[in-house]
Amino acid sequence: MLMPKKTKWRKDHKRRRGGKATRNLNISFGSYGLKSLTACWVSARQIEAARRVMTKYIKKGGRIWIRIFPDKPVTAHGGEIPMGKGKGAVDHYVAIVKPGMIMFEMEGPDEATAKKAMESAGHKLPVKCQFISKK
Repeated sequence: MLMPKKTKWRKDHKRRRGGKATRNLNISFGSYGLKSLTACWVSARQIEAARRVMTKYIKKGGRIWIRIFPDKPVTAHGGEIPMGKGKGAVDHYVAIVKPGMIMFEMEGPDEATAKKAMESAGHKLPVKCQFISKK
């Protein structure tokens, strides 16, 4: 699963979820892309599930680029812990996705196959997605 090798700080603030994306706006590597239409935190598990669906669908007929990386730690307490007692331990990592970001790119298969693969991957993600092509 994706996670940073080393972070400057172990735990992170929540941050606000406003605004549109200012980076990852254009297709840079492949011919097709999966673009987010809403903002959300996408966990490393969800990114891996989407990658597996795309890889399985196109078999060895193409290449996939993941343009988002889960670098934000999310903390959690166990069940039945009373209020207070500090911040919980790091539970998992998420990528912050904003509207307009290209999350995945693909090169190789024909447009119909790429669209089907990307739409299947979009069902694994908590954001509304749109298939786009470079043409």
